[in-house]
Amino acid sequence: MFEQTFKNIDDILHKDAGCGSELDYVEQTSWVLFLKYLDDLEKDKQTAAELSGKTYEKIIDKKYHWTIWAAPKLPNGNIDHNALTGDDLLDFVNNELFPYLKKFKANATSANTIEYKIGEIFSELKNRIQSGYNLREVVSLIDELRFRTHAEQLEMSHLYEGKIKNMGNAGRNGGEYYTPRPLIKTIVKVVAPQIGETVYDGAVGSAGFLVEAFDYLNKKGLSTSDVETLQKNTFYGKEKKSLAYIIGIMNMILHGVEAPNIIHTNTLAENLSDIQEKDRYNVVLANPPFGGKERAEVQQNFPIKTGETASLFLQHFIKILKAGGKAGIVIKNTFLSNTDNASVALRKELLTNCNLHTVLDLPGGTFTGAGVKTVVLFFEKGSATQKTWFYQLNLDRNLGKNNPLNEKDLADFVALQKTKAESENSWSVNLKDIDQTTFDLSAKNPNTPEEAPLRQPKEILESMKALDKESKTILNSILDLI
Repeated sequence: MFEQTFKNIDDILHKDAGCGSELDYVEQTSWVLFLKYLDDLEKDKQTAAELSGKTYEKIIDKKYHWTIWAAPKLPNGNIDHNALTGDDLLDFVNNELFPYLKKFKANATSANTIEYKIGEIFSELKNRIQSGYNLREVVSLIDELRFRTHAEQLEMSHLYEGKIKNMGNAGRNGGEYYTPRPLIKTIVKVVAPQIGETVYDGAVGSAGFLVEAFDYLNKKGLSTSDVETLQKNTFYGKEKKSLAYIIGIMNMILHGVEAPNIIHTNTLAENLSDIQEKDRYNVVLANPPFGGKERAEVQQNFPIKTGETASLFLQHFIKILKAGGKAGIVIKNTFLSNTDNASVALRKELLTNCNLHTVLDLPGGTFTGAGVKTVVLFFEKGSATQKTWFYQLNLDRNLGKNNPLNEKDLADFVALQKTKAESENSWSVNLKDIDQTTFDLSAKNPNTPEEAPLRQPKEILESMKALDKESKTILNSILDLI
């Protein structure tokens, strides 16, 4: 049912003049979904309060309740046909609802509250649906969705992930919102965060890493205090772009995190020297954007000056990790061998201050639509690297939109990584054996079976001549027997 509802919403938005791409569809679906979720959340909190003999004061004023403007119901449960529609609905949403919700940010007690998230989201986006009749149809369809049970939330979260994936396939800048989930699950498994540790992604995007880390830790049989720790004091993120921020918040909410600790900010605008011990995290999981160029004033925040966004993020991640902290970071494979001063300095910094224990070398096509090859760096902060274990993921097929990476592809890596075993695809490098001036870490597999060298034309002709001679001898011997 949910899947068909999402498809119907996309069909309506496709017809609307204000929505031109999959990115717009996700953005517009997200804000309406968020308000429906909020209404269900308030109902649940009110019911829980009444059962314990308490009163619950709703966050949203009555005039702006979902059941007043979006889905007023008749006694028989059907939507009231006098509900706002057309220009009246557009006027209310654009000129009353959005300005009202925007004010929540200024009035919130802290950034970790649902009130702050409401204000932040509605400060950052606008309603792009230009037809009030289309908006009425979308609202009516979303009113049929339910977030009440775990099974419903699970189905909704899977569908929402599917929409994010479609954004990645839609071109433009959609790809930056989607890291393949099998890869994220594998990174989380290897880093293995524990309850009580803080998990951070400073380039949070659609919050895929935080969502998978939450699913990894959110096992049955957790104590009440463990559940509260996971909800409030475990997952932290920062995101620069408005659409990604909204999608990240919504994605975490649909996966069961009530008020995600995601801040809308440019992570790289933070000066590294300002990071204190209280700002640090136990675990960093991230796929920072690469290929971007940062302005000179942003570069001034970092000891190693470079315009490459991913290199600045890596400096940030090393600095913001606690001593003993663990990380799994996706980065371009050229990081291992670039010869410019910044890359050499950054490799030296990583190898000196952290134990880079594992490098996963991924094949081309891992990221849909991205023509770059990537590696995953797994490291722990606090001791210098002595030895690094490399694993080269060699698949017997080409990856692409219709043939994506799956968890089975990575199972051998996960199994061998536990003991850092050598195989046809894996090997170890002692850091004392690499060039101590360039710190080149190029992933050259010494265990790949060597192909037979190509023969010279003269050698091939000599071989053919010998075979002809041998054939002639055999034929003659057969004739002699006849």
